[in-house]
Amino acid sequence: MAALPSLRQLSYLVTLSETLHFTEAARRSFVTQSTLSGGIMELERLLGGVLVERDRQNVRLTPLGEQVVARARVLLADAQDLMRLSREMSEPLTGDLHLGIIPTIAPFILSKLLDEVHKQLPKIQLHLHEAQSEKIVEKLEHGNLDMIVLALPFDTRGLKVAEIAKEDLYLVCHKNDQNTNTAKSLDDLDLSRLVLLEEGHCLRNHTLSACPIGERKNDHRLKASSLPTLVEMVSADLGFTLLPEIAIHTNMIKANSDLVVKSIEAAPSRTLALITRKSTPLQSEFDVLLQILQKITQNLH
Repeated sequence: MAALPSLRQLSYLVTLSETLHFTEAARRSFVTQSTLSGGIMELERLLGGVLVERDRQNVRLTPLGEQVVARARVLLADAQDLMRLSREMSEPLTGDLHLGIIPTIAPFILSKLLDEVHKQLPKIQLHLHEAQSEKIVEKLEHGNLDMIVLALPFDTRGLKVAEIAKEDLYLVCHKNDQNTNTAKSLDDLDLSRLVLLEEGHCLRNHTLSACPIGERKNDHRLKASSLPTLVEMVSADLGFTLLPEIAIHTNMIKANSDLVVKSIEAAPSRTLALITRKSTPLQSEFDVLLQILQKITQNLH
């Protein structure tokens, strides 16, 4: 049987791909630069191809190197799951759990989520990471997160997906915006006044999927970096927006007397989901967390 690359060698290459700097990659790997360089050179020998291009000023991956890094990330994540499997078998529902949540869900569930995890999973140390969908999916695939909460539709790339809840998007406008107030469907809206989150937020894509507006046509319009900012823009009568049901029942909306909230025909919807790797050893934690999230969102809707 031919010699196989080691996980350590693959880890060196992945770290180098993130830093594109041998000294920094060695520091992050807790080895000397010569050790890291030697490990990558041995990996290249085993694979029979050049993975990294080096000169005095730049470090870059070759096309082969990029493909190897992509596969190495999966192998390293699976290896981490394998290590945790032993702990899970001997001491289930204990230890650290890293959970990623997107910004259009996190503010509305975190307080109740932390309380319920403390009650139902007292031996779990929950670490929360808030980021946009693409980022937390990547971190989950790479083994940096154990589970994530995001909104579908979104490309989950073969990961294990469990539905938490479905929710409609509601029209939110200023009370003086009479044209929007009287709208009964999306066809009745002046979409030039539609205010959106900035690119990268899946809620933006969910809204655009139902509203026939090209991305190029939207380049001129105001964009918000967060839901609170989006609400403030609508409160200032800069336009209208569509918000998920999970946000509608909060003080952010209820306490603002300038806002009108209404359901609308053919409005888009989204599905909240808990997602993990298919190889996860944390199935028990996944099941309990799913039940907690389903209960929290049911009470919010």
